[in-house]
Amino acid sequence: MGKLTTHVLDTMHGSPAAGMTVRLYRLPAEPAASGPAVCLMTLVLNADGRADAPLLEGEALVAGRYRLVFAVAAYFKSRAVALPEPAFLDEVPIDFGIADPTAHYHVPLLATPWSYSTYRGS
Repeated sequence: MGKLTTHVLDTMHGSPAAGMTVRLYRLPAEPAASGPAVCLMTLVLNADGRADAPLLEGEALVAGRYRLVFAVAAYFKSRAVALPEPAFLDEVPIDFGIADPTAHYHVPLLATPWSYSTYRGS
């Protein structure tokens, strides 16, 4: 059974990004296609910087294009980090595709107020 998960590490503090807000969207089938992105959910990451359950799994996980949006500036402000106004990074969107809905897709984010990286995890 396939599933989609995420995990955020706060590399400024060396800890999970507990309390960060994340939104998941389904995007139109083609990058240039018209039509809005559809927000599937908004969640707040737990103490381990993870969602409490897979974002999508089983029949809910279908092939297609998706976007995760991570509220990086709001998270760091909640940790009392002095950020410029406007913040260098506000929300970090990651667009990705799911080709095989029977596989596990893990989308981790490593973030500071000034940088981020991601990869397909396991």
